[in-house]
Amino acid sequence: MKKFKCECGHTNPEGTILCEACGKPIEGNQHIEGNDKKQLLNMRYDGSARRSQTYNKSIVDKIWSFFSSVKVGVWLIVITLVASAIGSIFPQEMYIPVDAPNRNPDVFYEERYGIFGLIYYQLGFHNLYSSWWYMVLIGLIGVSLVIASLDRFVPLFKALRNQKAKRHVNFLTRQRLFSKTESASAEELNTIKENLKKQRYKVRDEDGFLLAEKGRFSRWGPYVNHIGLIIILLAAILRSTPFFYTNEYVWVREGEQLVIPGTDGEYYIENKNFTLETYDENDERFRDAISLEGEAVPSNYQTDAVIYQAVDNPLPGAEPELNQLTEGSIRMNHPLKFDGYSVYQSGYQANEFDQMSFKVHRVDDPDEEALDTFTVDLADPEPVYELDNGFKVELRNYYPDYFLQEDGTPASETNYSRNPAFVMFVYPPDSEEPEVSFLGIGKNIDASGENEYNVGITDFKMRDASGLTVRKDYSLPFFGLGAAIFMIGVIQGMYWQHRRIWINPKDGGVLLAAHTNKNWYGVKKDIEKAISGTSINNVTDQEELNEKNNGTGGLS
Repeated sequence: MKKFKCECGHTNPEGTILCEACGKPIEGNQHIEGNDKKQLLNMRYDGSARRSQTYNKSIVDKIWSFFSSVKVGVWLIVITLVASAIGSIFPQEMYIPVDAPNRNPDVFYEERYGIFGLIYYQLGFHNLYSSWWYMVLIGLIGVSLVIASLDRFVPLFKALRNQKAKRHVNFLTRQRLFSKTESASAEELNTIKENLKKQRYKVRDEDGFLLAEKGRFSRWGPYVNHIGLIIILLAAILRSTPFFYTNEYVWVREGEQLVIPGTDGEYYIENKNFTLETYDENDERFRDAISLEGEAVPSNYQTDAVIYQAVDNPLPGAEPELNQLTEGSIRMNHPLKFDGYSVYQSGYQANEFDQMSFKVHRVDDPDEEALDTFTVDLADPEPVYELDNGFKVELRNYYPDYFLQEDGTPASETNYSRNPAFVMFVYPPDSEEPEVSFLGIGKNIDASGENEYNVGITDFKMRDASGLTVRKDYSLPFFGLGAAIFMIGVIQGMYWQHRRIWINPKDGGVLLAAHTNKNWYGVKKDIEKAISGTSINNVTDQEELNEKNNGTGGLS
């Protein structure tokens, strides 16, 4: 690695713009920060050598240089924001309304939003925030933040830690705030030193050369911001893993016990009872609102549930041994919590058919006396029912929520048993030829018109179903931590300034220069207070002087 030795004797790394010891501009490197075209020094990173601007030979150097660019980071953020905006045009798959006729994303997006919904689904935007390419974008932003921070933080930290009080004349005269005093006594310098200490400056005296500094910690504000952002990005990536985040939706009917999705078969839930309460339509406070709705408005709906935990992982097909873990009521905004999971009441389906009982009777029997009966569990219907007197009924088609399509073919509008209908093949005793019947609420159709036997509904049971959201989110503390650290960085960099004042004796006089990362007026007021009572000349803002002279040379 090529190094540069300054006239002060200090050896600087390749790519150094201002000598690390005395601050003298190093010839041949001033183009890096544009100092070769300016009278005033660009004090960015105190002129220290940055890897991204020094090495560009190996593939690692090129990758480092690419991701250290602020422009690259900004473009990655812009692309991610645009993608995120597109992902919010239509609901994500997990937010498909529970009352949608068909929650299958293959059907929902095209049916609800037409050709745009189909394109949206086919391009994968329905699962944008968990897609691999979105996670790659998040990861690249994180890589950019890490590399850009290290590329700037490390050299800046070294430069500020090793800075000297004695600075080169070119360094002092090319600062924005500068003054030259032809004659100054030791007493006056001591007065300035004490006045600066009273203003809470940390003053370093090196053989009469003074460096007064305060607020250095504000320089680390942007890097604290980056740490907070990196933690937030890591939390976003971890949120895509099942261990850190689970969000599942499950329907549980009254009296039903089933495994909770997303828990690997470890937890089960049982719906003991569902309660639906509505506002009193005779209450004057609610009468107008209810009339606008045209139907009863729920005031509360809750599920009384029991959570079980499997003792051991059962063998496939074997019933697990369950221990009751907790029991409680799940209401809107009042979830049931257990082992890091929260179960929220998110929806309901009232008066859903649970079971239907049927009888087989002769068509020509006016009393329709039952030859045999059978019951269908609508949540889990069997394909074939073998009856005691030799009849066999095959459930060829089942439409939970029957409706007739425009072309005259039957279909189911939803998967919920709101209006069940059936196509049944009835096999009489000692017969291989079935009789076909279409059966539903208020309809009983002989498909051939020549059936000897008919099937009729004798009874039915109804129950309510609870729509529950099961959520586990271990990423929220990381989001909170990242946000808190980010805000600390914002406050750190916004409300404090890094102020430095150099006072160097020269030929019986004094050169005074100052620099700050912001609030130049504030540091000028500090200098005025420090030199009060002395003959030291106040500093001049050389940038303002240049502007008044239209850049034609206000410096000597």
